[in-house]
Amino acid sequence: MLIKLYNIGQLVSYNTMKNNMELLEGVEILVKNGIIEDIGNSLNAADMSIDCNNMLVSPGFVDPHTHPVFYRNRCEEFIMRTGGETYEQIAAKGGGIKKSVKDLRNTNEEELYNLVKNRMDRFLAFGTTTVECKSGYGLDIESELKSLKVIHDVNQIHDIDMVATFMGAHGFPEEFNNERDKYVDLVCDEMIPEVAKQGVAVFNDVFCEKNYFNLKQAERILEVGKKYGLYPRLHADEFHDLGGAKLAANVNCISADHLMEISDEGVFELSKNKVIATLLPGTTFFLGKSKYAPFNKLKDAGVDVALATDYNSGSCSIQSMPFIISLACIYFNMSVLDAFKATTYISARTLMLEDKIGSIEKGKNADIIIWNVDNINEIPYRVDSHPIQKVLKNGKPVITA
Repeated sequence: MLIKLYNIGQLVSYNTMKNNMELLEGVEILVKNGIIEDIGNSLNAADMSIDCNNMLVSPGFVDPHTHPVFYRNRCEEFIMRTGGETYEQIAAKGGGIKKSVKDLRNTNEEELYNLVKNRMDRFLAFGTTTVECKSGYGLDIESELKSLKVIHDVNQIHDIDMVATFMGAHGFPEEFNNERDKYVDLVCDEMIPEVAKQGVAVFNDVFCEKNYFNLKQAERILEVGKKYGLYPRLHADEFHDLGGAKLAANVNCISADHLMEISDEGVFELSKNKVIATLLPGTTFFLGKSKYAPFNKLKDAGVDVALATDYNSGSCSIQSMPFIISLACIYFNMSVLDAFKATTYISARTLMLEDKIGSIEKGKNADIIIWNVDNINEIPYRVDSHPIQKVLKNGKPVITA
């Protein structure tokens, strides 16, 4: 089936051949069987035509860092933070990840399936057409496999594309509080082999942070994951500079995420080893912290930067990539084009899918947003609204305003 998008006012997308973002005026897009066949002027007739009403067209967003498999949110912790408690203090009192672990272990697969499906509906409505989804609120073999199976099963029926990450190293469960190395043994010797056998997860992630997994533990988990075919990612240098970015470089991580406390040496190591920095301004904003990741320092060092929501049960309830773009422009002093590149093409690279998604180019999937604005600068400007006219997934309209 041929579908033509016409009356495009402005098309914004990364151009692989030119290695930059470009703005095109008045072009048309021809889609055949879900794949972009041509971009140009006065293209051939099609079986179906979509009038873009001289509005902006962009690629669908790629969100490369989320934690969507949980039972209930932790809104009470938001209130605790407004009362002056920190994320770390709340976690030390049994809140945070440990609270979500208790809930998830007691939730059946069907309940989780319906919750995750509804969350994917909302991602799609905000223009996200591909989303990375972590496990990590189970922290035992049964619950981690259950979480990954839910990701797989929702992905089978949902229009959005979901890419699974195993994160058994998200925290230490209560039963291993005083035997943390034994939990690392469990992750490495039992969980990872079972996850690889299940065949759902593509990536393996670790929360390397003070009071969570130290450098030695994180390195072991990532290296064992690599032996089982799981590509490494790392939560690094979020609250403390532990040298997580340097570890991410040493183990050839696809991405190092958070990085609010990254050192100059860490920036250098990411640059030298071509590790992508995935920044999460929504989490800094949501936690009420004032120190954001050093985007300009990373950019000046030649580090490619992706943006993500970090949607999760407690430390960031944001699912909107347009809002993340607004935060990046305000708090990173990021240009709008850099922010769009970071939420589309670079984020696709962190999932190793840049040959299929992340830009509007011939031969790629037709994952496209048609906006109700005619200028890209209006997206971050409209902080509290999401002026989306249509979302196309593989050329098929899946969201219509």
